[in-house]
Amino acid sequence: MSRVAKRPIALPKGVEINIQPESISATGPKGTLSVPKPVAIDVKIEDGNAVFATDDASQIPLTGTLRAILANMVKGVSEGFERKLELVGVGYRAAMQGKDLSLSLGFSHPVVFNTPEGITITTPTQTEVVVAGADKQRVGEVAAKIRGFRPPEPYKGKGVKYAGEVIIRKEAKKA
Repeated sequence: MSRVAKRPIALPKGVEINIQPESISATGPKGTLSVPKPVAIDVKIEDGNAVFATDDASQIPLTGTLRAILANMVKGVSEGFERKLELVGVGYRAAMQGKDLSLSLGFSHPVVFNTPEGITITTPTQTEVVVAGADKQRVGEVAAKIRGFRPPEPYKGKGVKYAGEVIIRKEAKKA
């Protein structure tokens, strides 16, 4: 068995895992998430921990993957995930208009982004956007879509970047 799959997942207080023959779902204070369950992988709850096992040698890598996905689901429904974005550039601003995110990114028109279901977007300041939710993949996908409206350019570093992201700068042409 893979090293990742051997480690049990500790279930925090308030998180419940429901194992069906075709799916596994995790329920907690932040919501409910589910994932399809491969037939050859056994998942059991023992002493407040989720334990994984398989007899099929071809399913060993998938067991580690399922364990990692389920660990992210447990963390998501108990604590949640968030990605912070920063807007760098003169006149670059973000503001919430109801459930829509309005971005001024140097275009002739504002970019309006509709917030998907299960995701919350907040703007603590005009140049910061925080994307939060229970599903790690959806939070990252929404943050990447927002960053994709104006990715940071390498000469001045202007654009939408992740908080803490280092933009490698290029030197401008010399005459």
